[in-house]
Amino acid sequence: MRILVVGAGGIGGYYGGRLLNAGRDVTFLVRQRRAAQLAEAGLVVRSPHGDLDLPAPPTVLAQDIAAPFDLILLSCKAYDLEAAMDSLAPACGPDTLILPVLNGMRHMDLLTARFGASRVLGGLCLISVVLDPDGRVLHLNDLHGLTFGEPAGGRTSRVDAVAAELTGAGFDARLSGSILQDMWEKWIFIATGAGATCLMRAAIGDIVAAGADHVVTSLLAESSAIAASEGFPPRAAATERARDTYTKPGSTMTASMLRDMERGGPIEADQIVGDLLRRGGDPAANPTLRIVLGHLKAYEARRVREAAAGTAG
Repeated sequence: MRILVVGAGGIGGYYGGRLLNAGRDVTFLVRQRRAAQLAEAGLVVRSPHGDLDLPAPPTVLAQDIAAPFDLILLSCKAYDLEAAMDSLAPACGPDTLILPVLNGMRHMDLLTARFGASRVLGGLCLISVVLDPDGRVLHLNDLHGLTFGEPAGGRTSRVDAVAAELTGAGFDARLSGSILQDMWEKWIFIATGAGATCLMRAAIGDIVAAGADHVVTSLLAESSAIAASEGFPPRAAATERARDTYTKPGSTMTASMLRDMERGGPIEADQIVGDLLRRGGDPAANPTLRIVLGHLKAYEARRVREAAAGTAG
């Protein structure tokens, strides 16, 4: 199976690197700058599960794609999705499968509209990775799960073939018979954690110490109610995991969205919180999510204003 990994940043570099190291037929779709960096320094992964040093991994630029791939692993940020779809389009043939591991659900709508429902699988990953200034992939925790499946549920021969490629490649690959349920539960988890830590500009333990854990539980309740209204009420185990994680005294956990804000970078405000609130109908029914979205959009407006001022200066 020919696998195209879109990007060789944190997530793409990690899972693609593991697959390449395991002998899979992997090519990275990258921009010119990253292609040159990989050609010179190789793909370097530093992880509690074992380091990788892969010299000159196979790469391709979008304009140089000459034939379709069997599987496309898509792991970009949601605000880069439109550009990513344009880049990967030449790699899509009649039987190509696209496996996205973005957060939320909006990307499923966009990918289906662009490439057709028959090409799009459901997927999610549980991992914390960053790309350092030298282009190395740094794995920051012990989790490295990748869950995937047919959006309609159940098992098919084609998703079994994907499982055969991903299993045994040095990370925790899991074929799910209810991937949309899994994706909704992760969305609830991400929206709660990102919403709370970004709104309070603090780690979970700091929020608890301030006596503000009601913010967390309100976000969890509102997000869960929206999921239920969409036909995906969270299972008890998922709710308990989120509640335990986000009300733990002394926890230094923050969401990656907060870290993006603290460095002045772009964030997935509309994709993680905005789309969830939109699906919830009347915004007044979800007051805490509404406040969080206002906070995130204000950050984005300030970022645009300051960038414009810098350009004018």
